[in-house]
Amino acid sequence: MNYTIENPNNMMQIDGQPQNGILGANQGPRHEKHTIENNKNSLRNLLLKVQDQHARAADYLAPTHDLFKVTSDHGRPQVIIEQRGGEPTKIFDINDVAFGQIASHADIDARTARRLQAEYSQEFDALINAIWQKKPAVRMLRTHAAEMAAGDYTGAAVTNGLLRAFVSDKFKTFDNINLLQSALPQLMDNPAAFQVVNADVTDKRLYLRLKSLVQTGTGAALNDLMANGIGLQNSEVGAGSVSVYQIAWTLACSNGMQTQNKTRSSHITSARDMDDWGLLSDAAKDADNKALELKIRDLVGVYSSRDAFDAVIEQMKAAAADVIDGVAVEKTEVVQNLGRVMQLTKKETSSVLDGLLDTIGQSGYEQGRPLSRATLVNAVTAVANKADADDVDAWQLRGGQVLNMKPADWQRVAAVAA
Repeated sequence: MNYTIENPNNMMQIDGQPQNGILGANQGPRHEKHTIENNKNSLRNLLLKVQDQHARAADYLAPTHDLFKVTSDHGRPQVIIEQRGGEPTKIFDINDVAFGQIASHADIDARTARRLQAEYSQEFDALINAIWQKKPAVRMLRTHAAEMAAGDYTGAAVTNGLLRAFVSDKFKTFDNINLLQSALPQLMDNPAAFQVVNADVTDKRLYLRLKSLVQTGTGAALNDLMANGIGLQNSEVGAGSVSVYQIAWTLACSNGMQTQNKTRSSHITSARDMDDWGLLSDAAKDADNKALELKIRDLVGVYSSRDAFDAVIEQMKAAAADVIDGVAVEKTEVVQNLGRVMQLTKKETSSVLDGLLDTIGQSGYEQGRPLSRATLVNAVTAVANKADADDVDAWQLRGGQVLNMKPADWQRVAAVAA
């Protein structure tokens, strides 16, 4: 399945159906047909979900003394936004992300807050409301209307929808639709001929990862074929920055490694005037986003270049030359050293050991070959293939950290007993 732009109207098509919502009408005319190979409908599903969420999104600026936390008869935490400035009173169920942010704003750790909500809901409501009244602050409440796609929302019809984020009034609303509007036209115009590897939207983040079908090269070992790639990430709810980054894919095992070519932009803007109280307008959001949209378009071009990919290939070859002497090296000891250097938990270190065992046996990394830094790059990135959606990015980034490890740190990893 392909994601396609047909000239002359720059209209996105999925399965032959026009999709105006992502690209809009301001990207300029096209005179060619461009495609992104849409693996397992993942891009199609992502686009439809982003469009659906965007259509139901509403953001409110409100002082906390106009908010009240309550608990429904069914035990669900809820927030009430009091009527003011022509906006009627609204009530929203609170999801896990927003609940954690409300707790954090009150200086209560999330685990304690959830226990209080479950066991002492009325007292917990009273505590939050007292803090909101006595320590007033302006917050942005990011919501989705109740008419949600199946599986997104199970709240009662009497609410206005779902509170999905409780963030600062300085939060910059660069949303998933803004990211896709900026990046997808550049990806389709790109000679790298990208294919979707995975695409997802969780309660916290959007991810889109692609690999080139033509920009390939031999990496750390003979037959260790790699491909260039691009990753996009965003969080509409304060759980991460807007990110564009290069990914180097190992084709034999589908491991993806984030390189040093990564640019992040925080969701921070200037504090908004309290005259903006109430529903935040699209015009106010667009004014914040224009410069970042242009930056993203440029970054996609830079990170998807052949030169950027060739530089990573050379780094992998250098990593293959960093070997630990002897073929009978105790692998557990090496991985434990790596865990200490990278400050991994015991569980994470155990996952890397599993990744190493998966890596050994692949072409170029067979049993009996010396263990190298390139081997450990693949061991770390192998963990991403089994990780939860919100953890994949961290493991791919750690793989890049092994590739770019300082010599002193590598010596600590390689210092195993004879």
